[in-house]
Amino acid sequence: MDAVPKLAIEDLSYYYPETNTPALNRINLEIPEGQFLIIAGESGSGKSSLLRIISGLAPEFYGGSSQGRISLDDVDIKQLKQRELLQKMGIVFQNPESQLIMMSVEQELVFGLENLGLPNNLMRRRLMEVSGALGLSSYLDSFIPELSGGQKQKIALASVLAMQPEILLLDEPSSQLDPIAAQEFLAVVRQLNEDHGLTIILVEQRLERCCHLADRIIFMEQGQICYDYKVKERGANQWTYKLPAVFLPPIPKLFAGLGYKKLPMTVKQGRKILHEDFPSLAENKQVSVTVSKTSAGAEEQQNIVDIRSLYFSYPNGQEVLKNIDLSINSGDFIAVMGENGAGKSTLLKNINGLLKAGRGQIKMLNRDTGKMTVEELAADIGYLPQDSMDYLFLPSVGEELTYTIKNRNLPDDGFKEHISKKLNLKPFLECNPRDLSAGEAQRVVIASILLSRPSLLLLDEPTRGLDNHMKEKLGELLLQLNSEGTAIVMVTHDVEFVAQYARDLILMFGGIIVTKGSKYEILPQSTYYAPQMCKLFRNIADGVLKADEGKEILAQLIQYREEIM
Repeated sequence: MDAVPKLAIEDLSYYYPETNTPALNRINLEIPEGQFLIIAGESGSGKSSLLRIISGLAPEFYGGSSQGRISLDDVDIKQLKQRELLQKMGIVFQNPESQLIMMSVEQELVFGLENLGLPNNLMRRRLMEVSGALGLSSYLDSFIPELSGGQKQKIALASVLAMQPEILLLDEPSSQLDPIAAQEFLAVVRQLNEDHGLTIILVEQRLERCCHLADRIIFMEQGQICYDYKVKERGANQWTYKLPAVFLPPIPKLFAGLGYKKLPMTVKQGRKILHEDFPSLAENKQVSVTVSKTSAGAEEQQNIVDIRSLYFSYPNGQEVLKNIDLSINSGDFIAVMGENGAGKSTLLKNINGLLKAGRGQIKMLNRDTGKMTVEELAADIGYLPQDSMDYLFLPSVGEELTYTIKNRNLPDDGFKEHISKKLNLKPFLECNPRDLSAGEAQRVVIASILLSRPSLLLLDEPTRGLDNHMKEKLGELLLQLNSEGTAIVMVTHDVEFVAQYARDLILMFGGIIVTKGSKYEILPQSTYYAPQMCKLFRNIADGVLKADEGKEILAQLIQYREEIM
């Protein structure tokens, strides 16, 4: 007799309020105890909705209606009291702002424990364990609203782990974490799965970070499960064969594009294939290969922003920016990267006037921003905040887009239609933005900002919640605007997006700019910020960053092998 699954979902359908299309459509899924399950799919495919209904938040909190049954250890979750459900399942949302309640980190970590009525000595022990595991010990007295998005994400995870759930539901938990913090985060999750038998259900867009951890991977489309692969039963790479290319991480996508049947999922597997297939590499013989690099941008550059000796401190006295010097010109496409809390988002807010510097000067088109209002600066600066929902306030997507045009007295010259088509917003024009998925809402905000055609575009985590297809569409649109002279400064932890689309890179640490230069100068020399292509071809071909460059190199290696055979 088969063991009872830890979690069983039978004929589950779910409709959000006032919608006729199901967010989930007849889902059937059994998850055994201790399984590490990854759920992937395009934005709006139903991934987050599935987590919400498993956790009991839908329809109770989000409204709407559902049919079907969800059972935990063969007990219908509708029969469980909320307290029982909280002790069995913990969820970490995509947006930590919607999960954090208290003012200090310590208060947040013990809030759930206090509600469970645990004794003080047990609460102290769990506080020590989770804060130490996630590197939060030095932040216990910190004021949460002043922390970075990535730090808040770790706090949200720690507050859930402190309650020691049996099932951990994670909705793109690494989307706001820098590459090092993301690795540490996933290492903690993997340890919980392997050493403690915790059942993990992880929704993730960046499969290159985590697919090697999974026991099973499912892909969703239009509220249904379209692919279901038990990785360790079928072989580590078998699940990639029938997938559309848009779902594949960079390395297997590269090999699949050149006809390989055995697809590597990690850099290690990819390099092994290269050395097996090309004897000259295995013998440590250098193959002479080159990468074709092209540059774009405005030919005549105008200075947009000039920053000199900038310092900024929050009210608690913490100095977040220290002696920043930076020039931004028309046609620049600069990515800003660095650890969580390095001052990246604070730098953007100083540039657009949301924060005012304590010392130093910022000039926007030769005007001192310290003497300008946020409204005056907004005429030339478009700003995407880290939490895109803060931007949306009208009842429909169409009205959000039209508001920008009317508010700025912009001509109706078809640019709205162009952006709507590029970001696939036409199906949502009549929808309330609050009913959209995080990725769909992100696209609405980006479109609203781009419609104003600013001289300077400040983007804080623009790819958060976007699937690979939408990232490509956004990247193409940004390159088009950039080639027309729009300056772009983008804060992100998405190394692959930076490698593909940005031109220059700034690395920040501890409130200072550590280095600034071409991505081709900085990324290849990095250990943790190097993209997948760079790691794959390290010591084989220098300066390989983008997918098309990797394809070019691999094609050259294949041709070279044929010539010497």
